[in-house]
Amino acid sequence: MPELPEVEVTRRGIAPVLVGSRVASVTVRVPALRYPLPTHLDRTLGGRHLESVSRRGKYLLLDFGNGHLLIHLGMSGSLRLVPATLPADKHDHVDLVFGIGGSKLALRLRDPRRFGAILWLAQDPLTHPLLAVLGIEPLAQEFTAAWLKNEYAGLAAAIKPTLMDSHRVVGIGNIYASESLYRAGIDPRTAAGRISLKRLERLVPAIKTTLTAAIDAGGSSLRDFIHSDGSSGYFQQQYFVYGRNGEPCRICGRPIRELRQGQRASFFCARCQR
Repeated sequence: MPELPEVEVTRRGIAPVLVGSRVASVTVRVPALRYPLPTHLDRTLGGRHLESVSRRGKYLLLDFGNGHLLIHLGMSGSLRLVPATLPADKHDHVDLVFGIGGSKLALRLRDPRRFGAILWLAQDPLTHPLLAVLGIEPLAQEFTAAWLKNEYAGLAAAIKPTLMDSHRVVGIGNIYASESLYRAGIDPRTAAGRISLKRLERLVPAIKTTLTAAIDAGGSSLRDFIHSDGSSGYFQQQYFVYGRNGEPCRICGRPIRELRQGQRASFFCARCQR
């Protein structure tokens, strides 16, 4: 699933190209993804200029002045910038066609599993039920060890799945939770509420460093994720633990271990993470 770094990479790829451009047309090829697709987009967006592209958690928000288009990439989605004349493939479900410099360029949503979403929000997008329940952004200045200590006070749940709870902190999916805990030297099974402030002062910078490094590397291209220009990310080449079960730890050489937490795979080094 595209996580925060992949969504941010997508935002940075499309914003410089499309912001300020006018929508020429919208083509919707299927009735629904995770939710029914708006049927009025061609009428609502035709002739409008894209004013900005922002991100909240794993959601993209395209501001057209008269409302926002909310986009979630689901399990397998990607947004690409392609010539509007390029024929759509089987899993290319939505095209937003922009007029740019005398030619037409399509922002094309590809989603093989159809778990993504496109919604039209006419009101303040941050009040929508999907966004209103989201927690703090991990790259925000307000995300500190003291904040996390207060948020996790008394929690008996393990730190790994707790980090992935988007109602508390957004965007730290399975990959980046495992990688961040490794960098901080924290066992993923440790109760979140029992981690000291001193250790959280290692974890918070580790989260920020991991996410920033992933963004700089273009995200992780696992399964279907690609950039808006069709290229792949390469952060997976830098993984310390994720997906490396049985391989030697890059620091101590002990084999990386795998365990199941909340029906998700966790990877860690028993020597470096205690």
